[in-house]
Amino acid sequence: MSGLFSPRAWNKIWIYKGTFLVGLLNTMKTAVVALLIALTLGIIFGLMATSGKKLLKAISRVYVEIIQNTPILLQMCFLYYALAFSGHSPGIIVTGFLALGIYTGAYMAEVIRTGIESVPKGQFEAAAAQGFGYVGQMYYIIIPQSIKVILPPMTNVIVNMIKNTSCLYIVGGADLLSLTYSFVTGENTGGSYAPAYIVCGIIFFLICFPLSSFASMWETSLKKREQKVFQNNALKEA
Repeated sequence: MSGLFSPRAWNKIWIYKGTFLVGLLNTMKTAVVALLIALTLGIIFGLMATSGKKLLKAISRVYVEIIQNTPILLQMCFLYYALAFSGHSPGIIVTGFLALGIYTGAYMAEVIRTGIESVPKGQFEAAAAQGFGYVGQMYYIIIPQSIKVILPPMTNVIVNMIKNTSCLYIVGGADLLSLTYSFVTGENTGGSYAPAYIVCGIIFFLICFPLSSFASMWETSLKKREQKVFQNNALKEA
């Protein structure tokens, strides 16, 4: 534990703070690109799951079940090593984009499916009666109503995705955790284990905690609003 209280160790952290800033930048860049991939896949497979078409629902289900029930580390290693051995390695950064995007996309798909299915069936029937096709129903009627249900759990999914960027460590990435490990094992910076990992943890906490708190408060607010609407309806009926 001496390293934890060592002024020399903490001084190293300050001198080489650029390492942690680069790691943070790479982590956020990976998270943003992976989020775009995840949202795209989530919307596609979420809509397929609620399309009413058996084939599309089956394809969506297979994707979600396979991705959610296999470790992200396995998926990342497959993309990086299997493709590398085949002569088509996408590189570490692109591997992170793809692996995190595909993995998170499965959870996004479930969030979107749940949000769409939370809209009363009468809304679908009313939209169809107005002459809207499936795409029109979703764009103009269903998705706007499901947003309030989708966004809180989607925020939690994003938080988990940011934390999962640390899995790039397994393929020697340049994310925050990977650069922290390189820092503590470096020739000039080695030895500051406790301070370095504490700083790494604090950075992750400062990113993830506000998002988690926001999602929790939003969900609580929605529940209170629904209870209030239910109470008002009950009073009107009485």
